[in-house]
Amino acid sequence: MSRVAAASPPPRSVWDSLNPVRLLGELSETRYWMYLLLLPSALLITAVVLYPTVYGFQMSFHEMRLNRPALGTGFVGLKHYARMVSDPIFWTSLVNTAAWVTSSIILEFLVGLIAALALNRNLPGTKVLAVLILIPYFLPNVVAGHMWALMLDPRLGVINDVLVRIGWLESYKAWFADPTTAMGAAIVVEVWHSFPFFTLLIMAGLKGIPADLYKAADIDGAGAFSQLRLITLPMLKTIIAAAVILRVIGLVNSPDLLLILTSGGPGRSTQVLSLYAFQTAYKDFNFGYAGALSVVMFVLLMGFAYIYIRLSKVNQD
Repeated sequence: MSRVAAASPPPRSVWDSLNPVRLLGELSETRYWMYLLLLPSALLITAVVLYPTVYGFQMSFHEMRLNRPALGTGFVGLKHYARMVSDPIFWTSLVNTAAWVTSSIILEFLVGLIAALALNRNLPGTKVLAVLILIPYFLPNVVAGHMWALMLDPRLGVINDVLVRIGWLESYKAWFADPTTAMGAAIVVEVWHSFPFFTLLIMAGLKGIPADLYKAADIDGAGAFSQLRLITLPMLKTIIAAAVILRVIGLVNSPDLLLILTSGGPGRSTQVLSLYAFQTAYKDFNFGYAGALSVVMFVLLMGFAYIYIRLSKVNQD
């Protein structure tokens, strides 16, 4: 018994029990270590993302008009949401948003897919072309908007001059001042600026498709269109779904290009929800109603993402 007692380790002192290095080492061997490592990121997300989102929801249920401080910031319930039902500008903005987003996404995807397929052939000069194609996407929206506004200017625009010289137009046209052409011209600018986003992601996806699939399809007699429909697009399904959702979020939430080109005009023909919310907040100083508009956009985006993922069956792979 004396030998066993002599071989046993001495008891820990109080300092050894409270040694932070020892406690940290013991904690790193438990499952709680993972939560400790995630804590800084969780706090950052809460501060940067979660708190502003919750505050935006809260603001939509309160009166907050900076140009009428006498109204206070009291709780008004669903007043702002009830106002939307009878607000013609809201419904016009909703329809314009659907047209703006749908047309832009379809054209950006088609142009981006064609560019990615062409650049994936590894022909001479494709690397240089790949860099040149990405240049529009690197330009800030402010620069791209002002550049196209100058090129489409009804007095000095180079595009008007070219179209008149080749006989497509009889005279210079004010593209952004005509309600029938303002939205179409803005969509052209948006497609030119953002189609490289699809090109970049699709090119990355094409590199991951095994070449043996195309060789087997050639042996079976499948043409280029059949290979695109049966091999390329199904293999890119996840990438396309992610790209579409990200671009829809960007288009719905970013009014800067339309703000530069048209400011929502002429006659509300290019007024979208994000631009309406921006003008309501920073021109009318009605942050309560602007918050309600933002909440509606948030709900629409969440609903779209859920429905699109379900229909595209990405999560079933």
